[in-house]
Amino acid sequence: MKNPTFIKLFKVLSYLEAISFLLLLGIAMPLKYFFDMPAYVRAVGMAHGILFVLYIFGAYYLYEKLNWKFKVFGVFVICSILPFGPFYADKKYLPST
Repeated sequence: MKNPTFIKLFKVLSYLEAISFLLLLGIAMPLKYFFDMPAYVRAVGMAHGILFVLYIFGAYYLYEKLNWKFKVFGVFVICSILPFGPFYADKKYLPST
């Protein structure tokens, strides 16, 4: 069962998760450690954490519904912890809608 609406939603979630991770690493963490401003890490970190969990659940849902091999699901999980990883997984494995 291919659900193009959920795939589009997952793509948006994937981009948001990747962007939140890049914001956390590229802006919030330097502000915390170089300028003693930890509030940004708490805010961006919380948003990223929620998006990360939703991304993993979404990838598992696609794994079940699209009958992916476990290897593909594993790629999505590994890409979720790499900067720019979700962008790669999206282009490589998700059908264009």
